[in-house]
Amino acid sequence: MARNDIRYRQAHNRLLDACATLGPGAALPSEQVLAELAGVSRTVVRRCLTRLVDLGIIVWQGRDKHLMRLPDPGDRLALDGGDNGRDQLEQRFLDWVLRFDVPADTALSVAELSRNFGVAQHDLKEFLAGLSRFGLVARRPRGGWMLRGFTKDFAIELSDFRLVLELDAIAKLAEAPVDHPVWQRLSALRAAHLALAERIETDFHEFPKLDEAFHEALNSVVRNRFVAESQKVISLIFHYHYMWDKTEEKSRNRAAIQEHLAIIDALEARDAGRAAEAARRHLRTSKSTLLSSLRHHDLG
Repeated sequence: MARNDIRYRQAHNRLLDACATLGPGAALPSEQVLAELAGVSRTVVRRCLTRLVDLGIIVWQGRDKHLMRLPDPGDRLALDGGDNGRDQLEQRFLDWVLRFDVPADTALSVAELSRNFGVAQHDLKEFLAGLSRFGLVARRPRGGWMLRGFTKDFAIELSDFRLVLELDAIAKLAEAPVDHPVWQRLSALRAAHLALAERIETDFHEFPKLDEAFHEALNSVVRNRFVAESQKVISLIFHYHYMWDKTEEKSRNRAAIQEHLAIIDALEARDAGRAAEAARRHLRTSKSTLLSSLRHHDLG
């Protein structure tokens, strides 16, 4: 695939993430701000906006752009330009697991799951084999698969692993050259955080998507296929924990916005030590929130 098409697909998905932080009817920023957010030129942004119009996500008249509906997972573009069926299967399977529709230590029927998810059995087996390295599923001694489930121990190990990955990303980001696209993304994310902080009383429920975009930006500087694969699972799980426990959601999200801004401040000052400490504080809070959320399912 041509490099410019890859950049377009990446930019398109980043704009979807930005739209997901808004409410229907909200105005989108200027093309220049969107270009900085997506790390591409305004020409690429206009191409992305045209597709958002075609999808019915936005209405665009002159300089005015307003959100008509929130994006759906199916609106995203596959970054390899090919079939994104595996990504959809991964999201649907984790959705099934993380909504706790099935208890841990349940035997999995490949035939039944292939019908439920609409995929061939050999594709599902390959998917489960790949997912097994994260510990959510395991092979049974006499054949077949077992759902090990999302447990308190899994949450602790995942949070500790996330800390290792993100501290490495923070260190690399602090050393990124001044012309790296990540700095434009962080600048746009700062603006988005400040805007949400001003309307947190009414729009606090918009934070999870902003949180996802923030952590994706931090990790975007790491070019490692194993890290990228791990981050997909981590991102989904930490996204879902926002749905498990709605108590004190507004105050938690208000505090998390300030923790994100502290990380951005330190990174823009190129202070790697301060950025790492701010990240540790934020991830400790995130770990505590995740474990607290599990108590609503008698797992914490």
